[in-house]
Amino acid sequence: MAGAPRIPDQTLLQVFLRFLRFGALAWGGPVVQIAMIRHALVDEERWVDSDHFNRALAVYQVLPGPEAHELCVYFGMLARGRLGGLLAGLGFMLPGFVLMLALSWAYVSYGLGIEGLQGVFAAVQAAVAALVLRAVLRIGGHVVTDGWLWAIAIVAGFAQLAGLHFGWILAGGGGVYLIARRGWQAAAVAGIALAAATVVALAVRHGGLPGLEALSLAEVAGVATDASAVSVWLLFWAGLKAGLLTFGGAYTVIPFLQRDAVTQGAWMNNGQFLDGLALSGLLPAPLVIFATFVGYVGGGPWGAVAMTAGVFLPAFAFTLVAHEPLERLVHQPRARQFLEGVTAGVVGLIAGTTLALMRASLTSLEAWALFAIVLALLFASKARLLIPAVIAGAALWGWIFGG
Repeated sequence: MAGAPRIPDQTLLQVFLRFLRFGALAWGGPVVQIAMIRHALVDEERWVDSDHFNRALAVYQVLPGPEAHELCVYFGMLARGRLGGLLAGLGFMLPGFVLMLALSWAYVSYGLGIEGLQGVFAAVQAAVAALVLRAVLRIGGHVVTDGWLWAIAIVAGFAQLAGLHFGWILAGGGGVYLIARRGWQAAAVAGIALAAATVVALAVRHGGLPGLEALSLAEVAGVATDASAVSVWLLFWAGLKAGLLTFGGAYTVIPFLQRDAVTQGAWMNNGQFLDGLALSGLLPAPLVIFATFVGYVGGGPWGAVAMTAGVFLPAFAFTLVAHEPLERLVHQPRARQFLEGVTAGVVGLIAGTTLALMRASLTSLEAWALFAIVLALLFASKARLLIPAVIAGAALWGWIFGG
């Protein structure tokens, strides 16, 4: 049958080692990672044809989770069933997890105490702020494609800063876009107006946008040095919530983890959160591996394991348990429209969080200058290793000029 998988016969160990190799070479972000998987499994070895690959990718672009990791789980499952999918996913994430765990230990144990590194981390934070802003613009350009989605994203950003719970924001965004696309324009306008009025009421009540105020107050929080500082189960739950809500790409995990770790949990500050993002950009791994760092700061090695497991669990479960039903679901117009509204809401959440991260990192004229340089490079170049290169360059800048 045309398009049927033609998977070579492999042992479970061979599946694991194959995707472990993918994980060890996973530099450069999701676009590069997906291209690498496509080149190896479609162009060279012809496990599936291009149409089959595109259908699978379309599912994971709509669902939450890192698409490259979910593709690995999917192809491992095609090769050796659900156990093969589990081993493929573990193989792909293992190099990044081990490296991030080691870097997290070094950061917490020694990082801020080494002379001269304060300037390095300050410079890297400015560069990462530029990375996050570029990601917001890139994601927004792909998913915020009409006036309704723009309205949802803008109101969602202010709603997040006003302190409204993200669950209401995302459910409201999905519902408004669904009814707008079904032709109930007046009801959609009323929904957006109600949300905007709620934001204004919250801002008046608190004398401003409490989200920004809370984020700045959280800067006093220090690194958690007690491995039992935060419950392992709480870290797992924070990771699981983030993993279930990462619609639109890996960067969309940022507002959810930042809310739990900085704004509410206060086991780290925005500067440390940016440091974790920077470290993840240096590694061959999906960006969401920075959850390992966030969990380590909150609860030591077991906290890192718990949060990483929570973040990646949905990516495993969606594929191993329900790929075919979900593929049918995401191609239904109403479900797709609701998810498009949710994704626009997530873009707004990231934008609000980005303002807080910029406020934490851009505290001097030098930081603004570095931010502008990095942002210009990100717009001008599409080099495969651009992200680790700009982070390394910012670190060198901080080492030379920040001492």
